[in-house]
Amino acid sequence: MTHVTAMLQAHPKKDHGIDQEKLAACIAACFECSQTCTACADACLSEPMAGEMATCISTDLDCADICLTTGRILTRLTGENKAVVRAILQACREACRGCAQECESHAEMHEHCRLCAEACRRCEAACEELLSSLG
Repeated sequence: MTHVTAMLQAHPKKDHGIDQEKLAACIAACFECSQTCTACADACLSEPMAGEMATCISTDLDCADICLTTGRILTRLTGENKAVVRAILQACREACRGCAQECESHAEMHEHCRLCAEACRRCEAACEELLSSLG
């Protein structure tokens, strides 16, 4: 059991109306993606031709911020605003999709971009899974 799952189970409000397994997976994917995108942006800045990586760096940082915010919002179970949850999940899914596409275009030359694209695709899928379960 992960700490994410343990904390969700320890929360006094037991019926959140959200699939707990998908919620935990999405929270974990968001935080992992945020870290990976931040690391990828930093690695891009260290590349000899960093100036040519400006779009990738910007996309990485936007995705990192959106994923971090999404993970934090999903972690707070006391809110009842499902419209906000849906909107942030949609935004995160789109940010991850765009970041994955950008990083995939550099993946053959830069391992950090390949790894980032993978993390973005996992987070995109986790957001989609949770969105689908919300009905």
